[in-house]
Amino acid sequence: MIPRYSRPKMTAIWEPQTRFRIWFEIEAHATDALAELGVVPKEAAEAVWAKGKDATFDVERIDEIEREVKHDVIAFLTHVSEIVGPQARFLHQGMTSSDVLDTCFAVQLARAADILIEDVDALLAALERRAFEHKLTPTIGRSHGIHAEPVTFGLKLAQAYAEFARNRERLVAARKEIATSAISGAVGTFANIDPRVEEYVAAKMGLTVEPVSTQVIPRDRHAMFFATLGVVASSIERLATEIRHLQRTEVLEAEEFFSAGQKGSSAMPHKRNPVLTENLTGLARMVRAFAMPAMENVALWHERDISHSSVERMIGPDATVTLDFALARLAGVIDKLLIYPENMRRNLDRLGGLHNSQRVLLALTQAGMSREDSYRLVQRNAMKVWRGEGDFLAFLEADPEVSAKLPAAELEAMFDEGYHFKHVDTIFRRVFGRA
Repeated sequence: MIPRYSRPKMTAIWEPQTRFRIWFEIEAHATDALAELGVVPKEAAEAVWAKGKDATFDVERIDEIEREVKHDVIAFLTHVSEIVGPQARFLHQGMTSSDVLDTCFAVQLARAADILIEDVDALLAALERRAFEHKLTPTIGRSHGIHAEPVTFGLKLAQAYAEFARNRERLVAARKEIATSAISGAVGTFANIDPRVEEYVAAKMGLTVEPVSTQVIPRDRHAMFFATLGVVASSIERLATEIRHLQRTEVLEAEEFFSAGQKGSSAMPHKRNPVLTENLTGLARMVRAFAMPAMENVALWHERDISHSSVERMIGPDATVTLDFALARLAGVIDKLLIYPENMRRNLDRLGGLHNSQRVLLALTQAGMSREDSYRLVQRNAMKVWRGEGDFLAFLEADPEVSAKLPAAELEAMFDEGYHFKHVDTIFRRVFGRA
């Protein structure tokens, strides 16, 4: 985790003290269940909670033990026995390390997903507010980066809203996918521990029971989770890239907020660079990069190996912390985004009405001309405008083949901008449930 791109609430999930606390709760709940089944004394389970419930685990001491025993869970259990005393011998009865590690990882990822869903909600709120603010602000739509037909800036933001609403649903599904518990013993057969212990621990930790574990929770679940984070990151990059393009000097239709005292360049005092959205583009690349090793973790040897372990120790914190930071940053960018309707108007008018070419083409076909001839006539006049020779409507009105089919009054009516926005309310109702 890089502090520069981290927020405290998410990083706290991955701190050693948090991890050891979750390990303790898993072990203590399992001991409670074993006590109810008569496998261990009830006073032992009570002693575990009494001594360990409010304990602060000594991370340095656990690390010290691990350097000797070369096993993290054994080191932890040894330290817990130092806190609890003799009754700690009843901990971990019939369990294997993965029962603790995998269940803990599920808890951490579920908690991380909850934060990410909150982040998306904040972004959705910003997008909705700005979309309605600019619902009917005209701007030119572009395909291949080239002027196409008019849209509104509100529609641009509505598209982003719809995409992140889908991402929210994906995160909810990913959270459900990952939130399973395995307390099934050495190879997942429950040979030395009753399945009811697993059910009890799962309920206490807010998880569901893994239907069949082989000592580990199957890693297809994790692959799906991290792939989902990669999809969300890609949506972040899509919106960030749009803002970067709109901030280019030649376009300047929208711009990241530039605060008092902010500096854009060490060399050029005039610069106002899209540094936040450029940063988001880079962070999105990193989050996507974590999806591939998660997929490669699916194919473990037989019932289990630990090739996945080192991967997950890195990608668990790094992917969730990075995406949390990126979503919060993007919400801030949208919330404070500087939007310039006058520049949108200037760019929209820059090509002298060429964005109405399709409407003229369709009108000529409806007036009886073949599509091929209609296209030829419209393009012939449009190319004059591309060369800077004049105004599109004037050229069309002066073209005898066009005017023979479309009188001047009809042509002029086709340059009504409102024509392009007649279904904006319909789209907004589809996206937001209201117009």
